[in-house]
Order: sequence, then structure tokens, then C-alpha cells
Amino acid sequence: MPSIRLLCTTALVALAAPALPAAAQQAPAATAPAPLATLVDQVKLPYEQFTLANGLRVIVHTDRKAPVVALSVWYDVGSKHEPAGRTGFAHLFEHLMFNGSQNAPGDFFEPLKQVGATDLNGTTYYDRTNYFETVPKPALERALFLESDRMGWLTPAITQGVLDEQRGVVQNEKRQGDNQPYGLVEYTLVEGLFGDSPYGHSVIGSMADLDRASVDDVKGWFREHYGPNNAVLSLSGDIDAAEARPLVEKYFGRIARGPQSALPKVTIPTLPAAKTVVLKDRVPAIQITRNWAIPGLNDPDAAALDVFGQVLGGLASSRLANALVREEKLAVSAYAYAETFSQAGTFTIGVTLKPGVDPAVVDKRIDAILADLIAKGPTADEVQRVATTNVSATIKGLQSARAQAATLAEGLLYSNDPGFFRKRLEEVAKMTPAKARAAAAKWLTRPAFTIRVEPGDREAYQEAAAVAPAKPAAEEAIPKGDRGPLPDVGPIRDIRFPTVERTRLASGVELIYARQTAVPVTRMVLSFDAGATADPDGRPGTQNLTLSLMDEGTTSRNSIAIAEAKERLGAEIDGGSSADRTYLSLGVPSANLGGGVELFADIVRHPAFAPAEVERLRATTLTAIQFELSSPSGLAGRALPGLLYGTATPYAKLANGSGDPAVVAKLSRDELVAFHRAWIRPDKAKVFVVSDLPLAQVKAALDARFGDWKGEGAAGVKAFANKPQQASPRIVLVDRPNSPQSLIVAAQMTPLDPAGDLLVPVTANQVLGGGFLSRINMDLREARHWSYGASGGFNWLEHAVPYAVNAPVQADRTGDSIKSIRDDVRGFLTTSGITPAELAREIAGSTRELAGRFETANAVLGAMQQNDIRHRPDDYYDSIAQKYRAMTAAQLDAAARGALDVDRFVWVVVGDAAKVRPQLDSLGLPVEVISAASLAGKSPPATK
Repeated sequence: MPSIRLLCTTALVALAAPALPAAAQQAPAATAPAPLATLVDQVKLPYEQFTLANGLRVIVHTDRKAPVVALSVWYDVGSKHEPAGRTGFAHLFEHLMFNGSQNAPGDFFEPLKQVGATDLNGTTYYDRTNYFETVPKPALERALFLESDRMGWLTPAITQGVLDEQRGVVQNEKRQGDNQPYGLVEYTLVEGLFGDSPYGHSVIGSMADLDRASVDDVKGWFREHYGPNNAVLSLSGDIDAAEARPLVEKYFGRIARGPQSALPKVTIPTLPAAKTVVLKDRVPAIQITRNWAIPGLNDPDAAALDVFGQVLGGLASSRLANALVREEKLAVSAYAYAETFSQAGTFTIGVTLKPGVDPAVVDKRIDAILADLIAKGPTADEVQRVATTNVSATIKGLQSARAQAATLAEGLLYSNDPGFFRKRLEEVAKMTPAKARAAAAKWLTRPAFTIRVEPGDREAYQEAAAVAPAKPAAEEAIPKGDRGPLPDVGPIRDIRFPTVERTRLASGVELIYARQTAVPVTRMVLSFDAGATADPDGRPGTQNLTLSLMDEGTTSRNSIAIAEAKERLGAEIDGGSSADRTYLSLGVPSANLGGGVELFADIVRHPAFAPAEVERLRATTLTAIQFELSSPSGLAGRALPGLLYGTATPYAKLANGSGDPAVVAKLSRDELVAFHRAWIRPDKAKVFVVSDLPLAQVKAALDARFGDWKGEGAAGVKAFANKPQQASPRIVLVDRPNSPQSLIVAAQMTPLDPAGDLLVPVTANQVLGGGFLSRINMDLREARHWSYGASGGFNWLEHAVPYAVNAPVQADRTGDSIKSIRDDVRGFLTTSGITPAELAREIAGSTRELAGRFETANAVLGAMQQNDIRHRPDDYYDSIAQKYRAMTAAQLDAAARGALDVDRFVWVVVGDAAKVRPQLDSLGLPVEVISAASLAGKSPPATK
């Protein structure tokens, strides 16, 4: 149930997909993109709405593609409603809403897990708090009962124990976000830009205000803001308004109106003069953000500022990326965007500098590029590309019932119009360069608030006050309700997975295809038998650098031409990898399939690896590696593989993350070309496709561009003859000074056969570590509130099946958390096996959730690939429900006990050694302290 934290991760995201080189060049002739009007016409989301006597507004969208209904409840309360001294209340209360209500006591997740709910969560932001779940249609009444009970009958269930539990969870959520590189920027941004206005503090709030929250405070907050007249209920899926209305009346009609939430008074602040604040953080590169307060979502200038922001720094071919990253090579990433809230917004320009570049030079260039775009305005082609990109993203984004329900609810809550999204899309499609320029001239020539984050030591962290342990929530009596038991759930039919067809292209590449007609989109993945383990011995980072260069220029297009072509088509072309596979993917409106495949094939088959681009992307990759070495997860990801796999298997290469910086610094163009020839080739590839178009049409498009594809030279080979050799149990402590949290990762190599069907041990792990209700999470998060969330699971590789637990915990509870994890796992494997209630929950939930598991093309595409990699039949999911129902507790216990042994776990802890080391010495394991820098090009000793 996270708050949304925006700016802290933007640079890292940009580094993960580096921007592209110099001036555009003439691209080869390709299929013309579909007219923008054709794409806009494909965005349809019809709805009906009604209002109950108590003021609850209800929206219903009918979508019969799957037998599920998504519920989305949006309350008109967010952090902007918080008075001074109560920051973080809206978000804290969101957490309290998941701890049961008077007529449904206990964890909210439990009764919904039993019925197979998916997409179950809640979020808080400046303007609203929302809760959502997607359930099989026969479970709709139960979901309506639960949502209405926490709307109308929550306060009797709010006890001191519940408050203290969730306060601790929220404070660990805050620590987890703050612990990331650039994690403290948001606080400075909102305070510096908005001051004491309603938008002038972060959503998650301050530790001090969270400490001060009392039971009376939070009950008062509920009464003030959570009435039905302050809410929107949006339903989408296998339902219509005629079915919905009597059910909504039945469950919500008794709830009395509450006070009407009043919009706080908000004016858009203008700084009296430009201001710069310098922060220090554990980061490898300077980041500059330039920020302005702008008007909100419903202002006439909002759409124009959004378009201007995308031209300036949102498109792949944006002005900032072209100038600062590709041409002048001053930065490794550059971006800009307008984010509009209900009553205000922010416009941000962000640049992560190439190490060694003078920030004063970049400051001047930011100002000059912005001034030039304001003076001359964007081109008509740029505005058209923005519109096409937005329309395409909307078409792809509205596949799930949850997304549909949320989109309609947001429109009604913020703009009094469920169809607002469509009107905004049409406004963007009709945007003129002059209107975009005029809005920017009005709002972005005012004094800016600049934040510069430089490498250095952070200020001392503001921790929470020490509090005495609260009386456990379970011991505090909750008055019995009068609404009766939870509604029963009717029969839920087993699903039929989409029919999968197989054929081959003329080049011999196998094509695995499924048809989904709900949305006019085609998604495909070229999957290559390569992955991180295909890196040549002694050359870690070769695959990563090769992939990063593939859309940076082909033999007929440079990077700007590629970026512009993607934007005109509304296409997404991405690359990535796992341990065993390398992936290149295309997502495109089906109306642009021909042009999309032509561009995709050019990138796959003809990358240029231009020397100038190799050098630019080398610098970007080296910076990204330094980010890995500054983040808790990046450090753990480098420390663990050496302990888990040893040195004699290709999986040992995983210890190098994105690469060994010493190797990446010296990789030659010839090595990159050689990797491409050895691994990105037809005899290593399969193509998986989900489309609304028939197989014959998809195959024809692929054959036209891939039908004559041939490999050159010898194919690459991976040697998996040697088995992993796990180290003896120990703790490796990676010193990361001044960390408010420690990241604990515990792992073991299991004896499971990766070629077998692991459904039984995977299901057993759902009870131990695989879901919100798992024992590990419920212990560390809910019972002890030392963590925002902890989990454990099998990493099912093609040649090994390790198991790992991941637990970010507050620093002063690191040693206690390791003890708790060991106790949880040991108990599960010995005296406290799966209970009848846990068995019933997991089997019912796993079978029932299948109804909503494959709503989207991406979900189907992922399942198709997993079935192929695991050598399972294409219709595997048609019979999986029967397999679940046949499972017994004894069978699950035996599978877990045969796979796991907590006494063999190896442990990696990333945290402040000065605080953490004393907590580890009493755990009975050898402790080795290493520096983050030691993980740059090697893993710790692993074969002792």
C-alpha cells in the first residue's frame, strides 16, 4: 500500500534505458503510420452512472472479456487535506483500512484471497485515497460487503494495537523509500516549491507527526472524510448498471452521509526569485532538477504544458535528450514532464550529469534549451508524435478491468466527468505548437526552484521516537456487528487459456501465437537462448552494453531516426534479459503492425554499433553500474551469487550485475558485434505474439521482415556441466553507512529439478513467503512492524532452482529480523506445517484467481513464454485448477521440507555496519564485513 514517490527514481529509470545519438538521418521507406484520428477512435470506454441517496457516486463499465469485476473506490481525501501537525495521516489511514472492520474483523486480504482476488491494494496521493481489487464475478457480493463495511463500520475496529502496528509499517515504508539514492529529494521539492500550502508536504509525512497520531485522531479523520458522499465507486468488467445498482444499494445504501470534504484553498505560488538548494547524498552522479509550480488538471493550460514537457524531455527524441545526452554528451539522462494534481501541479526538468562535467555548464545549457523552445515553439511533427505516443499508451493501458475502473473514477472525482480522459486525449490530439508554446511562456518563464544533488554524506536521518510495545491488536475486543456473515461465493468456473498456435517463419524461427481481440494492440517478444550467462568468460557486461546499443542506431537509421519512427508509430521497442534469456520486444497498435515490425527488424538485425555511440553508452553504463553500487538491492544482487553458485557455473556471472566496470571500460566494438552475431540470431530465437489480428496476418508481417534472416558464423554456447557449489552458511555484511534500513537477503540452492513441474513446492511457499498473507510477511510486517514487506520464493532458472528471502527491515532490528526469519522457516519445515485453514485459502485462492489472471496481452504473453521454457503444454493452465484441488497439506509440507533447509541458508545484509555488526555476532554464524566498492568487479569468496 505505497505512497507514490516520483522524483527519487526518475534518474535511475532513465539510466536503465539510455538516450540516443546525433542528428536524424533519412530512414528507409516503411509502411506509413495509421492516421492519428484512427487511433483516437479506437479509445472507447462507455459507462453508465448513478448516485445513491447518501451521495455515493457509482460508475459502471461493461467488459465481458473475462468473468471478473474490478472494484475501485476513490475517496476525496489525500495529503493536501492534512492540517499542520498531521502530515502522513491520509496514508496512515489507508493502511488502517486493511486491518478489518466491525463486521469483517481481521486482515482485509484474508477473505479476498480466499475468493481469488487479484490487483488488490490501495494507494494514497495528494488529492485522493483509493482502494481496489478485481474478483471473479461470483465473488462480487463479498467484495461489495467488505468495501462497504470499511466505509461504514470501520471505527470500532481501530484499536491502539492496530494503530501502533500500522504506524510501524508506514514508518518502515518511509525508511525504505528514503534509503534509496536521491530518496530525500521529494521532501525538499514540495516544501521549497509549495511552502505551507496544502501541497507543501510529502504524502508519507514526517516521522514526528506519525509518532503523534492517536486513536482519537485517526477516528476523527475517518468521520471527517470517509462518508459515501465523499466517495466514488467504479465497477468494470462482467457487469452492467442494471445488475450493479441493486447490489450497490444493498451493501452501501445504509451508510449515512458524512461531512462533505471541502477543497482546501490553493493558489499557484510564484517564487520571488530563482532559488537553488544543494543536497548531499550517496550517489555517483550529480543530478539537477529545475522545478516550477503550475496549475492543476482542469486548468486550460494543463494539456498544453503536458505536450510541451514531452517535447522538451519526455519523448525518446526530446530536445533535452538530443542536446545534452546525444550531441554534447554532458549528461547520461535528461527528462522533463508536467505532473498535474487536482488543484496544482509541478513542471520538472531533470538531468543526471556525466561524471566529471561541470554543473554550471549544464545549468546554462538547460536554460538555453528551454528558452529556445519557448521562443520558437515545438514543431508540428513533434506535437503529432506526442499525441500518437499518448494515444497508443492509452489503448495499451486500458486492457485490464482495474485500469478501466480507475480511469473512470479519477475523471469523476477530479473533473466531475468519468470521460475526462477521452476529452484530454482529444485535446492533446488537436494541440497546436502555438498553444503549447504560449502555455510554457506563461508558466515556465517564472523563477525556478532548482535542486542539485551532489555526491557526499547525507545529513543525520530523522528517526521515529522509541515507543513501548503496544498491546497486541488481537487482545482488544471489537464490538460484534449486526450485518451478518460474509456473503457466500457461487461456483467459479475453471478458465480456458487462449488457444495457442505454433508455426514457423520462413527463416525457421518458431512463432508461438495467441489471439486476444478485446484491444487493437499487437505485442511480441523475440526470446533468445542467451541471457546474462551468455557473457563471454572474463567479459561481464558484454550482453548489457550490446543490448543498450541496439536501438541507438542501425546501418540505415541513427538513434534519432529510430526514436522518431517509434513515436510516429506509437510503438514500444525494448530489450532486457534474465539469467538465461535475452529479450527484444515490440508493442504497437495493430493498425501500425507493418511499420512496427519493419522498425523492429531493423533494430534486431542491423545494429550499427557506431564507435561514437559505443563510447557514449559505455559512459552511461559505467554510471549505471555505480548506481547499482549505491543502492541496497544492487549491492545485494552482486554479493549473493558468489555465495549461492560458486565460481564454476555460468550463474556465477550474475554477481557482476550490469557489468564489471573495469571490463566495460575496455570492451571493444568488435566484441559487441561478435556477441550480437553469436546470440541474437534466428537459430537462438523464438517469437511469441499476442494480437487481435489473425495468425496469417501476423505471420505475413513477420515473414516480410524476418523471413530471410540467417545466422552468421558459429552460434554461442553456454557450458552448464558444473553444478552450483553453495558456500557454507555465513553472513556477508555490505557496509552502507547511515542507512536507516538494512536489506536482508537469505538464500539456499535447492535440490529441485528445474526440468520438473514445481507447482507443489511453489504452492507450499505461498504459505511461507509467497504472498501478503505469508508467514514471513505477516510476522515481520504485521506482527512486529519491523518491515514494510518481506517475502520468499523460488528463482526458477533453467539449470538451477535457488530459494531466497528478501526483507528490508529497520536498522535497529536487523539481528532480531534474522532470528525471526530463521524461526519462521524452521517452524514451517518442522512442527508448524501448513494448517487446514492455510491449505483451504491457498487452494481456493489459486484456483479462483485464474479467472482474472490473463486479462491482458502481457499476462498471456508471459504465460506462453513460461510454458515454453518449462517444457509444459500450451494448454497447461486449462488443467491447473484440478492439480491445485488434488493437493494435500501433507504433500505440500513434504515438498517444502524436501526443498528447504534453513541451516544451509547464506545471508547477505546491506546496511550500516557500525549499527548492524553488533546485532549479528550473537547469531552463531561467521560474519564477514565488506565494502560496497569491493563488489564492483567480483563477488565475495564463495567456495570455502
